[in-house]
Amino acid sequence: MADETRRERKKLQTRQLLVDTALRLFAEQGYEQTTIAQITQAADVAKKTFFNHFPTKEDVLFADTGQYVQAAVEVIGERAPEEHVSDVLLEIYERVFARRLTGGPLSGAGKNLKHLDDTVMKLPAVQAKALLVLFDLQQAIADALLKAYPRVLDSVTAAAAVGSLMGAAQAAGTVSLRQGPSMEEYLTSIRRALDVALQGLRSL
Repeated sequence: MADETRRERKKLQTRQLLVDTALRLFAEQGYEQTTIAQITQAADVAKKTFFNHFPTKEDVLFADTGQYVQAAVEVIGERAPEEHVSDVLLEIYERVFARRLTGGPLSGAGKNLKHLDDTVMKLPAVQAKALLVLFDLQQAIADALLKAYPRVLDSVTAAAAVGSLMGAAQAAGTVSLRQGPSMEEYLTSIRRALDVALQGLRSL
């Protein structure tokens, strides 16, 4: 059991090392100019190790999506019986997304947020991957909400509730990034957008 825990911890450390190394190289020399071979060389791991963790280079940018889903579902499961849908969605943002932005791979990006967005997130291959990831994430959260609120939500309303909140966050975040914000300013912009979206959700 101890050996298994140690192996799992080592695996997570290697995964984080690859993410940190890749993001650093993307910022320093550009996403398209950075190869998987360069990432593995800088991280001092075998190329096979990279592919054990990530199918493609794009997947490095979305490394903890699975953790987002798991954490969001846990928030829904821990809700109080009388807690409103809008409050649960806000809790998901504050406990999952905001916390991971300030403590995850991009937490040290600081003023490089705009640079990463300009040089990486506008690439067609990355945008396509981002859309797939966002769709799967929204669907997973909507499904969990539907199970938690069967008398309040149907499948369409659950999807609309999650989509309205995440759409507002994405739109506000995109506009904010054009101004070269700090992480704090970026999160403040998203929180303002969520307040607007939540006014409509409280009618559920």
